[in-house]
Amino acid sequence: MIHRLLQWLSRQCYSMPLRAPAAHSLSRAFLVASMFVGASFAESKPYERIVSVGGALTEIIYALGEQDRIVAVDTSSIYPRETQALPRVGYQRTLSAEGVLSSQPDLVLATDAAGPQAVLQQLQGAGVELVAIPTVHSLQGLLEKIRDVSMLLGVEPKGQSLIASMTEQMASVETRIAADTAPKTRVVFLLNVGKGPLMVAGRETAADAVITLSGGQNVMGDSFEGYKPVSAEAMIAAGPEVILVTHRTQTALGDEGLLEVPGLSLTPAGREKRIVAMDGLLLLGFTPRLPDAVGMLHDYIHNKL
Repeated sequence: MIHRLLQWLSRQCYSMPLRAPAAHSLSRAFLVASMFVGASFAESKPYERIVSVGGALTEIIYALGEQDRIVAVDTSSIYPRETQALPRVGYQRTLSAEGVLSSQPDLVLATDAAGPQAVLQQLQGAGVELVAIPTVHSLQGLLEKIRDVSMLLGVEPKGQSLIASMTEQMASVETRIAADTAPKTRVVFLLNVGKGPLMVAGRETAADAVITLSGGQNVMGDSFEGYKPVSAEAMIAAGPEVILVTHRTQTALGDEGLLEVPGLSLTPAGREKRIVAMDGLLLLGFTPRLPDAVGMLHDYIHNKL
């Protein structure tokens, strides 16, 4: 087993070159490998019963054409439509051990956000093979995730093809965005987390990353890290021109509810009621649909749609 693991780590670091050098590939590989518990790495057969935990990972498996191996998914796995017919094992941060074990998986493929820890330990104790792949909100991170998954499933050529296709698509989108000489649109991203005030995206978030890729400017990108509520004064000073939300947030609050965020009605976005809503997984998931998400968001926030 140790030999197989070291062999896999070596391939992680040195095969399938991506568009840009992966300077942190070694650390990522060890982070992934640290979640292997009791792994047999059977040489004679590939994984055939996969529980996929994380919408982006599920989309990658589908994009690789290996969806027939999936026996269950978490509730964040909502695309493509065919996933709706699969059994659910709970939300990725609140997994059900019983649901996972009832699917009799030979592999649980998850993000590093999977939990709770007690459930992961229970699964490991039951002898389930568990692999957690780090989440990185960037094109490079997505390409590495595709590489990781294709290697794990033994379909490296498919991974190479998907990486090449995505790289080409993103290059086309980036060229189109670079040709747009208009000033960057100032965007604020709002997230409904249930009870309490709406959270605003700062730097080191999926929202910040996708806004930047789309040629926009996250108005809170220089103010704080993560998601936080902000004061009316901070919102007015930031002066967003566009309010960006997920469909779920818009459905929960409505446009009028969004404009009740302190200070927002006094900003250019609030006065003009410029609200852009997109599917949450498409917008924030950094899935194989990333080129579509970036191109669509660019067109929305720059009044091209």
